[in-house]
Amino acid sequence: MLYALYAFLVGAASAFGFEPVALWPILPVAFALLCEFICRQKNIWRALLTGWAFGVGQFVVGLNWIATAFTFQSNMPAWLGWIAVVLLSLYLAIYPAMASGLAWRFGRDNRVTLVLVFGGAWAITEWLRGTMFTGFPWNPAAAALAPTPLVTITALIGTYGLSGLVVLLGGAVWLEYRKQWLPLVLIVGVTALLWVLPSSAVPPDPLALLNIRVVQPNIGQEDKWRPGFDEEAARRLAQLSGPGTGDPRLLLWPEAAITDPLDDARTDEHQAFAEFQRTRAASLLGPNDRLLTGGIAIASNDGAHVQGAANSIFVLMPGGKILGRYDKAHLVPYGEYLPMRPLLSTIGLSRLAPGDLDFSAGPGPRTLDLGGEWGKVGLQLCYEIIFSGDVVDEKHRPAFIFNPSNDAWFGRWGPPQHLAQARLRAAEEGLPVIRSTPTGISAVIDGRGNIVKSLPWRQAGVIDAVLPPPANSPPPFARFGNIIPLGLGFLLIVGGIVLRRRRR
Repeated sequence: MLYALYAFLVGAASAFGFEPVALWPILPVAFALLCEFICRQKNIWRALLTGWAFGVGQFVVGLNWIATAFTFQSNMPAWLGWIAVVLLSLYLAIYPAMASGLAWRFGRDNRVTLVLVFGGAWAITEWLRGTMFTGFPWNPAAAALAPTPLVTITALIGTYGLSGLVVLLGGAVWLEYRKQWLPLVLIVGVTALLWVLPSSAVPPDPLALLNIRVVQPNIGQEDKWRPGFDEEAARRLAQLSGPGTGDPRLLLWPEAAITDPLDDARTDEHQAFAEFQRTRAASLLGPNDRLLTGGIAIASNDGAHVQGAANSIFVLMPGGKILGRYDKAHLVPYGEYLPMRPLLSTIGLSRLAPGDLDFSAGPGPRTLDLGGEWGKVGLQLCYEIIFSGDVVDEKHRPAFIFNPSNDAWFGRWGPPQHLAQARLRAAEEGLPVIRSTPTGISAVIDGRGNIVKSLPWRQAGVIDAVLPPPANSPPPFARFGNIIPLGLGFLLIVGGIVLRRRRR
């Protein structure tokens, strides 16, 4: 039990390797200590408990922003937010426990095997964490490296592969402490090679100057749904957007920038009001402009009653015509819908977003053609961007990804962590990612994961930039997806087992 306590404290400290503190060397050091703790356990159950305690510590600290979200609703007590953080962490920690158990099972009598199996198992269990029960892959170990030049490695081996590499680096530090220096030299050498390869790739051809304006109105969650605030929100958006100048311009607004429905299939009155909202927003466009904005779509099967609602991105043309629409596919449990609603609603639980109607899920990643010189855009709404390998329609590869979000729920820690994961997606796919959020952090990210321009948290403003070009060709991860990190994970596990048997 003492080692479980140590592991919990080290896991809690490791969370400071992620944004917003971003002391990334803490993470490999934490994994080095965790390797020592695992190695000292007497049986697999203690090894599992040690890994689980590490995960609980890391998630409770790193996911503290979830508790902040509960302060913006009135249906449930705010203290329930911390209960949610702890309960979620108790579940998420199962995956580090699995990796720790495998490392002990095959490497308890061979330190090098322990490190190899641990790195491979961590990559695989992170993928499982992002897949099981709708998935929640927030803060993979690779996210700690997103603000560093090493983010480009994800173009080759993906996020989960880079996470495994972080664990291997920590394990190599542990082995060096144990007077086994060769693994550290090899892993640092492999990391350097993986970093050089994408960095030496031929830079993409420059595109025509396509001007974009990203709007951040600094509208907090405490005001967003307040009755009567929609007029103030419209004023801020209009003031920041400015009128069209005649030159083609792509205007980008946040998730649910317009809180009234932009598409409403109910009565003629509802449809007319939705058309008014679209027309007012589109009045800011020049003749060759496009507006991409978050909004709500209402479906009805009888022209009177609500059949369903979608959290959507609308592509508007001058005059308010809808050029295309994307409906969010990966909805947030308890945020956009309440699982097991008949049961949970009876005990006083509700979803965090206003309203009693659950959102309906869309079909998945989609590419829309903006027409003219704008080309094709891939669309990912808010937290959909955190799902590695599931953000692009592979049959219709876009030129860039638009990721509007509403991070106003998530305090000081959530927005920079969200941005770090968007940088991983940009580098994986070789595509620029444009983020527009109401309170920040809005950013333009190039196809290598570098931030071109950004706006600080809680500051109103705009980003005027030229749309970065995509990579000349899809990088390996964009072509093969998570087969690469999963394959590497299995190779590390098998290699560690073979090494152990040969040394016997």
